[in-house]
Amino acid sequence: MQRAGANEHSPLLRYRLDSASDDHNVERVTETSSADVQTRGHAQPKNLTTFFGVFVPCVLSMFSVILFLRVGYAVGESGLLQTLVMFALGYFIVILTVFSVCAISTNGAIEGGGAYFMISRALGPEFGGSIGVMFFIANVFSSALYCIGFVEAISDNFGTGGSLLVDHQAGLPINDWWPFLYSSIVLLFCLVVCLIGAGMFARTSFFIFLIVMATLITVFVSFFTKKPGPINFPHNNHLSNGSANYTGFRLDTLKSNLYGELTPDYTTGLDVNFLVVFAVLFNGCTGIMAGANMSGELKNPGKAIPLGTLGACLFTGLIYAIVSFLVSATCSQDLLLNNYGFLQQINIFPPGVVVGILVVSLSAALTTLIGASRVLHAIAKDGVFGMILLPVHKGVTAGGNPIVAVLVSWLLVQLVLLMRSLNAIAPLVTIFFLLSYAATNLACMAMDVASAPNFRPSFRYFSWHTSLLGIICCLVMMFLVNPMWGAISIVVFIVLFLINSFRISESEWGYITQALIFHQVRKYLLRLDARKDHVKFWRPQMLLLVANPRSCCELIRFVNDMKKSGLYILGHVKKGNLDESYADPVQKEYPAWIVLVEKLKVKAFTELTLASTIREGVQHLIRISGLGGMKPNTVILGFHDNAPSKDSFEKCRVWGQSPSFGITEDSGIDEESGLLMNAFDPVRPSNSANRLSVEEYVMIINDSIRLRKNVCLTRHFSKFDRDALAASKEPGFVDVWPINFFKPETSGYLDTACIFLLQLACVLHMVRVWRKHTLLRVFLCTSEDEEPAVVQHRREKLEGFLNDVRIKAQIVTVGKQNVNRLAVMREDSVPSTDHGHARLVYSQVSSSYIQGVNDMIKEQSTKTVVTFCYLPLPPTDSSQQPDYIRHLDALTADLPPTVLVHGIQEVACTAL
Repeated sequence: MQRAGANEHSPLLRYRLDSASDDHNVERVTETSSADVQTRGHAQPKNLTTFFGVFVPCVLSMFSVILFLRVGYAVGESGLLQTLVMFALGYFIVILTVFSVCAISTNGAIEGGGAYFMISRALGPEFGGSIGVMFFIANVFSSALYCIGFVEAISDNFGTGGSLLVDHQAGLPINDWWPFLYSSIVLLFCLVVCLIGAGMFARTSFFIFLIVMATLITVFVSFFTKKPGPINFPHNNHLSNGSANYTGFRLDTLKSNLYGELTPDYTTGLDVNFLVVFAVLFNGCTGIMAGANMSGELKNPGKAIPLGTLGACLFTGLIYAIVSFLVSATCSQDLLLNNYGFLQQINIFPPGVVVGILVVSLSAALTTLIGASRVLHAIAKDGVFGMILLPVHKGVTAGGNPIVAVLVSWLLVQLVLLMRSLNAIAPLVTIFFLLSYAATNLACMAMDVASAPNFRPSFRYFSWHTSLLGIICCLVMMFLVNPMWGAISIVVFIVLFLINSFRISESEWGYITQALIFHQVRKYLLRLDARKDHVKFWRPQMLLLVANPRSCCELIRFVNDMKKSGLYILGHVKKGNLDESYADPVQKEYPAWIVLVEKLKVKAFTELTLASTIREGVQHLIRISGLGGMKPNTVILGFHDNAPSKDSFEKCRVWGQSPSFGITEDSGIDEESGLLMNAFDPVRPSNSANRLSVEEYVMIINDSIRLRKNVCLTRHFSKFDRDALAASKEPGFVDVWPINFFKPETSGYLDTACIFLLQLACVLHMVRVWRKHTLLRVFLCTSEDEEPAVVQHRREKLEGFLNDVRIKAQIVTVGKQNVNRLAVMREDSVPSTDHGHARLVYSQVSSSYIQGVNDMIKEQSTKTVVTFCYLPLPPTDSSQQPDYIRHLDALTADLPPTVLVHGIQEVACTAL
């Protein structure tokens, strides 16, 4: 397990208000480590503005090759109306995501990593790391797509038979693997620019932006100035030869292009449908993260990302709509279906369009390559995937350029280029971007739904409804575009999520899941009304009082089974006085208790308190443990005896490795095991001076009864081995003795305490391990002079009661020869739950009698895993309290793990 975000400075901030601060008289002060200072010393200055850092990269990435090479393809295949619907749907999904991006980016400081940074800080490292990888993959595929689009334009114009060549028999070779070589050269140029750094990238992007705008102007002018005439089909169109007409502005041309004609794509030879065209066209909308990817170089990311991204969406959407209309009104359908590069041939300056296609493709390839490298470096810096990406994090220049991340991204793009087809890569790019957008919307929705007070974004034009709609649209379109790759991408995401969940133990970024859980739990706890409790839905709610967990791990695991699906709290009282301490001394122990719960794999809460006496602390725990309608109804204590405690940490495999060598930097002890070793004292010897007195122990039992809690005393659980039980081949027994041995004359009745005893054993036996490896036995005691018919009648009565309360158990009849004080059931007796308080209280008996009872139980306990016995109420006379404990000690001496139970609540119901 590791901690994510270890390389970041602490998110805790201090502010200084003085006249020497900035314009707002506020200076932000952060506490940083020496490592942070060193990292910042290599950081690149943040000098990119909204226009250069966000608007320009987004516009160029969204235009890319789609604007000049695929708008006509979409209109020809699907028609103007469907094309506008596709753009509207694509921009609808994108705008919803942009709203989420704007909300997240205006809720706090944004650093390098763009979308990955926002998602990881919002949802936590598991989601952030997983989606970061998917977004990185999307950028890698996208960069390859734009490189291939660049080469496609080169081939159409300068390849054999190219439109710009005087001699159509000459030109660059374009068969076999030549396009792959050209794509690799283009990618190499992008690599060089990226290695130089973000400043060079920004200057290059703005220069390309000017060229694209100039090219767009010539395209718009050409639609109005170009004279009608035939336009030849390109040489690489092997499905059709000849030419088609450019008609100029004609109403009949517009009408013919309102609805498309689906024909095979001449670049791939594959059939086309609405979803295929949408998958290609959607790439014209997927550049919205280009600005967010540059967040590490922006002057003011919180302001630049919303303004620049929204502005880019509005600008590009308007341009796409205008170009689609102009194309539909001036070009015949045959021309659109058979010549994707027609914009060049109708242009007043054909080479200008070629230049525009080349530079916009090059810019998009640059944008996505540098975006991929920044995301990869951010993931490596956060240590989400551990040592695997360590070289990526370390490989940074003095100016802050992640050289190794750039090289790794370049290598992966080079491999994707082997696919060699723009239309083959486009659906994959669409799917990966859709998954990334869905995750961004999920991050925003989760933060809004969690109602965290610190989620106060400056951008207000969003809600969890818009985020949810964005998630649904993205996921639906993923599976419509390509069900197989949509499923594969989600499976890959889930695998990455699970890997991170098991690897990362804690994070400085927080977990949105914790905020969501808190929100829901609080809501339902308020609806949990204790006044509506009913015996039909009773369940054990356990408060286990633990003096030192090192001596009772077996008991902690056992009670975890016995509580089944109920509340389970580990309570601990620390003796002391808060006035004697600078801070609460129990607070520092909480992490160790939480680690202990995780190590033992029990579903329990921990409650610690400080009190001057143990008894007072136990009263605190009994009163205040739990919340709302979830309160413990049963208090469990260890037994008061002189037996030395045994350290159970190693037996229950709490240690990462054997702790005998101590904790050193090179030892095998993990950090969590060291925390446990330092937090919990060694087990006490039998003569420890800190042991409870008998009187205080008995009064704790009395206090629990007065506070209306059931009470269980446990003994001999150092013998209990749950792992051995789970591995056993022969079944053991769970034995129940529903008899108050200290008042044997009441054995003819099943009082409330007896029924609670049976219920608790039944609940334990419902747990899978116990149900599979043990049998439940209920003992019926008889005297030797009792008639067989009477015994049979008593047995039938007990069987009838067990059937009524649906407890499946084997009844074992035990004849008494050496315990003469045990009374027998009267023939006419029936189970009853109200026979007076006196029947429940301890009364003194002889030592020989108790020894006889103990011998009787031992005779039946050869294969017993755990024994449940009746616990009488403690005597009110303090002089009898030592005898009470002494007799309980004699009763349970040398038995298997034993639970002495006294119940005061109705827990069984025979009604439907």
